Amino acid sequence: MTELSHAAAAIAVDRAGHELRRGRPVLLAMNNAERILVLAAETLTEAVLADVTRLSGEGALALTASRAAVLHIGPTGHDTILLPLADLPASDNEKAALIRDLADASRDLAAPLRGPFTRIKAAPPESARLAVKLAKTAYLLPAAMHLPLQHDVVLPADLLAVSAEAVATYDLAEAETLVPVSQARLPVADAENARLYAFRPADGRQEHFALVIGDPDPTKPVLTRLHSECFTGDLLGSLRCDCGEQLRGAIRTIDEAGGGVLLYLAQEGRGIGLVNKLRAYQLQDQGFDTVDANQRLGFDADERWFLPAARMLQRLGFGAVRLLTNNPEKVTGLEACGITVAERVPHKFPSNAHNEAYLAAKRKRSGHYL
Repeated sequence: MTELSHAAAAIAVDRAGHELRRGRPVLLAMNNAERILVLAAETLTEAVLADVTRLSGEGALALTASRAAVLHIGPTGHDTILLPLADLPASDNEKAALIRDLADASRDLAAPLRGPFTRIKAAPPESARLAVKLAKTAYLLPAAMHLPLQHDVVLPADLLAVSAEAVATYDLAEAETLVPVSQARLPVADAENARLYAFRPADGRQEHFALVIGDPDPTKPVLTRLHSECFTGDLLGSLRCDCGEQLRGAIRTIDEAGGGVLLYLAQEGRGIGLVNKLRAYQLQDQGFDTVDANQRLGFDADERWFLPAARMLQRLGFGAVRLLTNNPEKVTGLEACGITVAERVPHKFPSNAHNEAYLAAKRKRSGHYL
């Protein structure tokens, strides 16, 4: 795709995501001319469900396989599972509420789940996977209504449409269109010689930031930390994680080493967003570890990818790094995106009574060097 087409794809998907967050349907246009109405399960209302089901008689709820497993829905061998709307065990005026509950694992105890559920055993169409991805890109729960339309169905004029290609390539488009839009000298508590760069994608979503400390030599591997934003840890001083300590410790370490780069990436909650991270915290309070909590919500254990970080480094003039991390996936992920990782530099801090289990799960379940 060209830079212009990347930008157009990113903007179209971002607009569709905002419609889903408002509880409105969007039209997913497939390459074979098939048309699918998509609604986010999380924001579904009874009134909207009634409106869209008048347009399509073949609707289904699309869930990830991990969320379906939590609901005791048998596997089909596919990563997306469809539950026919007509077979959901609820009356028509209660189905939207049931769908919202089925999507949200943090409500599993408050709203005991009903069943059994009928699933479609055949391989789901690509449009079902893309419907779930659309919900994810909006930082909503990964569950969506999937409603195929007949070709003669007349749709509202204000219905937003997005192409399958735009949804499929959205992550790539957002990373490839990242450009620096502003910079300024920024002395910080542990690194007085620092400069902050803001990078913005073409769809205008959240900016990523790069704090360049000192004057690192671009001809040598630069000491680098990839830090995913953490509102609760970085700003509020949460004791449930070690993010705040990692952020401030990285700045000190880089400054003491003579310079380097800290990338502050808009990837809250390992890419699931702050609202979903709070849902995961509710599940952790019920006894699930951080990996199981994400998967019960229907997400992967880690939804991040590292092309945005790689492109930021490259646009700052750096092609090789000494990576300050305990996470082996950051090393392999960054290398897969074209950055040479010359060395992994350990970066860990003592636990406390509130994050011991969290850090233990990262070590045992995700292979972190802790």
